[in-house]
Amino acid sequence: MGAYILRRLLLIVPTLVGIMAINFVIIQFAPGGPVERVIAQLQGTDVSATARISGGGGDFSGAGASTGADATTSKYRGAQGLDPEFIKDLERQFGFDKPPLERFTSMLWDYARFDFGDSYFRDIAVLDLVLEKMPVSISLGLWMTLISYAISIPLGIRKAVNDGSRFDVWTSAVIVVGYAIPGFLFAVLLIVLFAGGSFLDLFPLRGLTSDNWEQLSWPARILDYFWHLALPLTAMVLSAFATVTLLTKNSFLDEIRKQYVQTARAKGLSERQVLYGHVFRNAMLIVIAGFPGAFISSFFAGSLLIETIFSLDGLGLLGFEAVINRDYAVVFATLYIFSLLGLLVNLISDLTYTWIDPRIDFESREV
Repeated sequence: MGAYILRRLLLIVPTLVGIMAINFVIIQFAPGGPVERVIAQLQGTDVSATARISGGGGDFSGAGASTGADATTSKYRGAQGLDPEFIKDLERQFGFDKPPLERFTSMLWDYARFDFGDSYFRDIAVLDLVLEKMPVSISLGLWMTLISYAISIPLGIRKAVNDGSRFDVWTSAVIVVGYAIPGFLFAVLLIVLFAGGSFLDLFPLRGLTSDNWEQLSWPARILDYFWHLALPLTAMVLSAFATVTLLTKNSFLDEIRKQYVQTARAKGLSERQVLYGHVFRNAMLIVIAGFPGAFISSFFAGSLLIETIFSLDGLGLLGFEAVINRDYAVVFATLYIFSLLGLLVNLISDLTYTWIDPRIDFESREV
């Protein structure tokens, strides 16, 4: 097992380099960039993703203006009329005065030391910015995964035991309908019904806590926290539990039909003893081992619209704003962090298999 873990850890390095290289090349051919965005701000034509983005990367207002005699042809759209030296200063500030290969290798060296630099358009270090937004995404991802598993596993087991019954049929219909409804549309419906829309006004619409959270007692803080999470989690969990429920059901059905289950029943064991003493461990192998990956998946993706609708300032919204506003420092740093975490979680998922079932041996498997 030690050799397998070492091989997997060593493979993380070339995999990370490949991910970063592919995305770096794509960015080189993408239209626009931070220099163009600063130029657009100067020309008054820039439209940010949100009003929260401000010129934290430097004060460019009124800078670089040039007379007609100084105007020059520029590779940047909208740069006509600006001093060429000012454009060169912008390139130096964003690192674009260096060749792409040099920029890429320098970025990898810095990232290997977890030095992610500062945001282009926010006066804050990228790592601090990510840590600032992380509590929202962790709250949404962790609780969504826990709640969906808490619903899916008992429901999937009961559906397997009652396969083909009326309960199995109508719950399957509910699961299919819930899976088919987009989470953001259900979020809008919840707002209309319960958050001051056309009907009730029972839940808040902004943030994870109330303004007076610091003055509340600890029990009141916990209630306030879940009060703010109630609607976003409901919208996200609606479709999240469908896959795990059906996976649990199919895993149990596959195990229930095996010979060892018939042998256990023939020995006089009760159905509960057979189900939880023999079937559960084998059937839940793939479900439980997939928990780390499910958490990371929900942590990274699918929450952008929910965060926007409920005004939750998390990593999903941060990534969207960074891409739209060409804040490449944030884009590449978050890509690196998420890719590294994803690769580590994949390794943890494999190790979880061996923890649940020691018969699994990755040592004899080629990576």
